Formats: sequence, C-alpha cells, structure tokens
Amino acid sequence: MAEREATLAELGLTARGGREARITGLAVDSRAVRPGFLFAALPGSRVHGAAYIPTALAQGAAAVLTDAEGAAQAAAALADSPAALIVACDPRQALSCAASLWFAQQPATMVAVTGTNGKTSVATFARQIWVALGHAAINIGTTGIEGAWAAPSSHTTPDPITLHSMLAQAARAGVTHAAMEASSHGLDQRRLDGVRLKAAGFTNFTQDHLDYHGTFEAYFAAKAGLFDRVLPPDAAAVINMNDPKGADLRALASAKGQRIITVGHDAGNDLCIAGQRFDATGQEVRYLWQGAPHLVRLNLVGGFQAENVALAAGLAIGAGEAPGDVFRALPQLSGVRGRMQLAATRANGAAVYVDYAHTPDAIATALKALRPHVMGRILIVFGAGGDRDRSKRPLMGAAARDHADVLFVTDDNPRSEDPAAIRAEIMQACPEVNEVGDRAEAILRGVDALLPGDALLIAGKGHETGQVIKGDIFPFDDVEQASIAVAALDGVI
Repeated sequence: MAEREATLAELGLTARGGREARITGLAVDSRAVRPGFLFAALPGSRVHGAAYIPTALAQGAAAVLTDAEGAAQAAAALADSPAALIVACDPRQALSCAASLWFAQQPATMVAVTGTNGKTSVATFARQIWVALGHAAINIGTTGIEGAWAAPSSHTTPDPITLHSMLAQAARAGVTHAAMEASSHGLDQRRLDGVRLKAAGFTNFTQDHLDYHGTFEAYFAAKAGLFDRVLPPDAAAVINMNDPKGADLRALASAKGQRIITVGHDAGNDLCIAGQRFDATGQEVRYLWQGAPHLVRLNLVGGFQAENVALAAGLAIGAGEAPGDVFRALPQLSGVRGRMQLAATRANGAAVYVDYAHTPDAIATALKALRPHVMGRILIVFGAGGDRDRSKRPLMGAAARDHADVLFVTDDNPRSEDPAAIRAEIMQACPEVNEVGDRAEAILRGVDALLPGDALLIAGKGHETGQVIKGDIFPFDDVEQASIAVAALDGVI
C-alpha cells in the first residue's frame, strides 16, 4: 500500500454523523488492516464481511465501509470504537470508486471487453495492435497482466484494490494503454467501477456461470453493466452484432449516448467481415471499415478469430487510433497461449491444438472453426470442471458429438466432485465415446489415433498449468502433455 494519507471526503465517502478520518490504506481482508486503514466489510456468498469488523478495529482501522446489514451485525463493536462508519447502499461500488481515487493513476487509454467467450483473445489482440503502433501497452485478464509491464493475477478481473494498485503501478512504469477483460463476476461485484474507459466491447453471450448468477437474465445483466454503468456516455461501445444479444446492447448504448461501432458479417456493420479464405496455418480476411475494404492475412486458425480481431480493431479505433493504421497492424497479430494454440504436429502432418473452450458454445465454435483447416477427421479430448454449472455438462457432450468425429471424455478440474460422476453427466449426450479418466492418458490416446490430415483439439484448460483435484493443484499443462505424447509416439524421445 502506498505511504500516503487521504480524508474520507477525498475518497468520495461520507461517514455517519459527518465524522472524518485520515485514511492510510485500504483493505478487504481484516488480516491486512493496519492503523489508519479503511476496512471494507462486504456482503459475501457464505459470510458477511461484518463478521471481521471487530478484528479490523482491533488492528487499528480508522474507518469501516459496509452496508446496512453489516452495520447492524457489528453494531456493538462499532459503538465502542472511534472509527468512522460509512454505510453505503452498494459498498462494493463505493470501495471501487474509493480505490480509484486512492491510487489515482491509470493508463491514459483504457478499454474493456466482456462476453462469455473470446475476452482474452480480444484483450490480447488490442494490446498487440497498440504495441505495433508504438504504444506501451498491457492486457489484464485470465492470463495475468502481459505486455510492457507484467504481473500475475489470480482472477480474470482482480478485486478493486488490487486492480487499481496494478493500474497505478503500470502507469508509473510508463504504460499508456491497457485492455481489460471484464468478467461477469467482476462486473456484478463492481470491481471495474472507477476504471476510466475510452471504449468497451462485447463478444458474445452463451451459457456459463449459472452456478453464480442463477439465471440467464442475471448473467446478461451483469455483463450489460459494463455499458450501462461503467462506460462513460462519451466513450465508444464496440458490439458484435453476430450475437443475438448484440441488438439489446446496441439499444442500451444508444440510450446512454455512447458512440457505437458495430462488428459482424452483415454489410450494414461499421466493421464488416466480408469474406474469409482458410488454409492450414491461418486465413485471409476481407474487412470493410465503413465500406472501405482492407484485405488482411491473419496467422490465426479458426474462423471466429476474425471476429475477435475485428472487435479488438474496433476497440483500438474507438479509443482513438486511425483505422488505416489499425488494419495495417493486424497481420502482425499472434495467437494467445491456450487459445486455439498449435501445440504439436505429428510426423504424419496431423496437428494438435489446445483451446480454453469450456462451455457448450465454445466447444462447438472451436470445432466448427477448425473444420475448414482440416482435410481429415477432427478428434477432441475434453471434460468439465467440478463445483461449477452442472447443467452445461451434457450440453458440452452434445456439442462435441455434433462437431467432432472421435471423442475422448476425460477429467478437467474435478475440484471437490467425483470425476467419474462428472464424466457420466457429460456422456449422457454421447454414451458411445471413449472414456479415459486420466487426462494425460486421454491426450496420449488422442494423439495416437491421429491419421494423416487429422487434427486433435484438447479443450477446456487452455493456458492453465495445474489440475485441481480434492483441494490440491497438481502440475498439468495440456500443451506440454501434447508435445510429450507426440515426441513419444513419433520416436523423438
């Protein structure tokens, strides 16, 4: 935490009774509280943060931010303390805005992207476009912070104190441009509030995270918050109109007065994907920007990548870059680790790809995107995560059944669940598949089955380097396992 002080008023907060306090730091974990800190006691899914207010006060908290329920729960401890009490209707949003004011600095040009799939690719491509144009840029998300300033991150969208601290550090390191992934959890929990965006993008909307949001309506409302609440009226909304929810977001952005850039295959879009031609290692794409054509070679496998690139280009344009410069930068783009990544190639020419696809739509999209690049069969190794939305498991099985030729159902991150039970739920839709619980063995068997002209997709874990089983994380990297399998079967090792 920075060594400085600020009043509650300087952080945009007002305490009960008009009490003022000199704040020396912010914390959401009572164990991190130091004398003079503001402690945010936030409502949680299992326990309210108010349970930790006595600990925070004992460690010298000068102020407590919470909601009415939290204030009532800790009334006795607060009554005996000189600490200032801030009661907010939305304490998460209040904390995010306070963190923004506390850390003060952010990269001058910031964009964010939300959607079920494609966020990491879009954010990474936006960063790569900026770098090609000479800017010091980063992207923040599932793969951590990458680019001109790097740092690990345990969440797609970090908590607001961590996020604003990182943004300030990046700005001090000379970073001028940043692209963020905006997860539905992060938006619902107001983690991005206080981030000063010049543009925001929407990729798509399909089933995921219903274990958290409960309904599709709540899930979509969380994502729509990026445009409805976080994005300023004078900023640009870049919307993929290929998705049915694109029309809803366009109407919302229009009502907010935001500048709208539409992306899609229809000619009426501002940025149109007018044509694609595929080969073994990539594709040629004919883009139209407000009617003007740009022919671009993308060294990226998968038709959907043209949409991700278009959205990234739209974000760069919406944030101030010249369209011509942006399109000239696109051939320099490279793929994202774990996103349709070519992991290995067998001696017979068959390719092995690794992709993060872990939803029904993502699996279908990845398999359909591979098809134009593959002359033979498509094989898939996939599973489903434990302690997550169970309803999507048979749907994932159906997606793989409908779009792949040979299926291997295996374990993903079973977490606390019985792996065999997870596999059984997937196999409700594809009972005749190959069931191989051990993921390394499943990858080996998939690679062994490859014939000339075939391709194998290893789906689900992407960039991850560990497998979560019963609370333990075991080292496991799909790309590494694919390389080992190919080397062993082709006699390289």
